[in-house]
Amino acid sequence: MGSEGVKKPRILCLHGFRTSGHILKTQLHKWPQSVHDHLDLEFLDAPFPCQGKSDVEGIFDPPYYEWFQFNEEFTEYTNFDECVQYIEDYMIKHGPFDGLLGFSQVINCLRGAGETDFLRPYGTQLLESCIEPMIIHHPKGHTIPRLDPESLKTTMSFIKRIKDVVENEQ
Repeated sequence: MGSEGVKKPRILCLHGFRTSGHILKTQLHKWPQSVHDHLDLEFLDAPFPCQGKSDVEGIFDPPYYEWFQFNEEFTEYTNFDECVQYIEDYMIKHGPFDGLLGFSQVINCLRGAGETDFLRPYGTQLLESCIEPMIIHHPKGHTIPRLDPESLKTTMSFIKRIKDVVENEQ
């Protein structure tokens, strides 16, 4: 329960390409405590071991995982349905969850979108399956950004929307 006696929304957090749930948890520590105070975050490792070099090698220790595997040209996913099924199975077994941080096949999604992220087109494609996704735009690559005032406003809006849904279901 939150400090106001209201249940904190439970959010399933999905890490980025060739990282891990532990790495995402560590990266989210750069977000203000005011964000963390409102959420119950759970971190999930992707189902597939990393099939190439991770951009976080030398910064974070392995193991590294991938949500999706790509064809040789990096032009399409080779296992999209299998990956979505893995996430859905986890959510059924360990849920309920009130939202997703990462990408989503569900209604509530908050995702970072780096201007120089080499996977940005794929993230954009995934967001098409979401209803009203909220996106944190930032100038960096495939990473968790620090929250500037505009990003913090977007994040707090996401939290409010999720809390409203949770409160209406009680």
